[in-house]
Amino acid sequence: MAEKYISIKSRITGFSFANLGIFKGFGDGIISAVWALVLLEIFNNSATVGIYSSVYYAFFMLITLVSGELLKLTTKAKMMSISLLSVAIMYFMMAFSVKPATFIALDFASAVPQMLVSSLISLFMADFSRGVGMEKLNGRYIFWVNLGVLFAPVLAMYMASHFGIRTPFFAVALFNVLALLYFRWFGIIQEDKKIPKISPRKTFKSVWKTTLAYFKRRDLTRAYFINFGQYAIYALRMLYVPIMVIEAGFSKDTLGWVLTAGIIPYILLAEPLGRIAKKTGIKIWVAIGFLSFAAFSIWASFATGATLLAIFILWQISGAMIEPLTDIFFFDAAKGNDKERFFGIFKTVNRLPRFIVPIIGAGFITFFGMTGSVWILTAIIGLLAGLFVLLPAKK
Repeated sequence: MAEKYISIKSRITGFSFANLGIFKGFGDGIISAVWALVLLEIFNNSATVGIYSSVYYAFFMLITLVSGELLKLTTKAKMMSISLLSVAIMYFMMAFSVKPATFIALDFASAVPQMLVSSLISLFMADFSRGVGMEKLNGRYIFWVNLGVLFAPVLAMYMASHFGIRTPFFAVALFNVLALLYFRWFGIIQEDKKIPKISPRKTFKSVWKTTLAYFKRRDLTRAYFINFGQYAIYALRMLYVPIMVIEAGFSKDTLGWVLTAGIIPYILLAEPLGRIAKKTGIKIWVAIGFLSFAAFSIWASFATGATLLAIFILWQISGAMIEPLTDIFFFDAAKGNDKERFFGIFKTVNRLPRFIVPIIGAGFITFFGMTGSVWILTAIIGLLAGLFVLLPAKK
């Protein structure tokens, strides 16, 4: 059941919540730029980094599964404030953690509030999408996310080069504090919830029942697997593009500029594509995005030097056709109360591929003996996801 809003500033619309993407983008962009490098420093092996990533996202997926139960504990507004503050505190501590075990413990702990922030932004946008449409709101959100990500890698690499590889996490903490201040300015007041008694057995039973109900519907299952393809590709890119650039002998500064240049297609295409897709439908654009990414991946699997860097930038055009639109498959299928009922199950698709795919990627690296072999895997995923998009949607 959707929550009631007692009051909120009159000027606040669905676009206001989409604007939170600028803070989310800065934070995520910094994490994406240095996370794999910090792990490589700790484990000193790219395959082990993949295995760690899989374990991390297995945990992330489990907490996402129970996100619906967590959201019952208090209002969305209070949960958002608590989560943003928690992320800020944990990343501040990660910036100055010395021992690998401390960093790893904080890394896992931060997964809970990070998951809640991401889910709550989408739910708030859905609550305030009337008269605008999720296509436009999602387009605006992705635009702001990617504008944040545009500048984040250069900042992250500058801080890493001059102050240490973990110090960029201090900037993540700062941007989450700014996001909290901006969100509090909305003036949202919601009726307090009665805190339910939490029974692990009942929680598991409720989650299992909801999961079965979700995957009995073909339209929701289709939305899940399309998004699975997107996040599987993203997981491998996030892990192995930074590692490959450094392994190829390029500097951290070069890596920062490659990651920054790769964001430009997202900024240019996010909002226009949202408007166009509302008129033409999203299927054709998402299919083109996946299939073209598969082609770029095949090229990347044997490219070297400056050509490889160019591919890492060019294939972002394909990604820009996918990212702003894939969530729409879910919101088109889930109406009314189904949005909040099934949203926790749907959002596991952000985590499940990050658990499964890095393990497979580690297997590819071990079998072929080179990090670049993971792009064979992204080519296979892109091809399968593109074909899945073209399947007809039925309940």
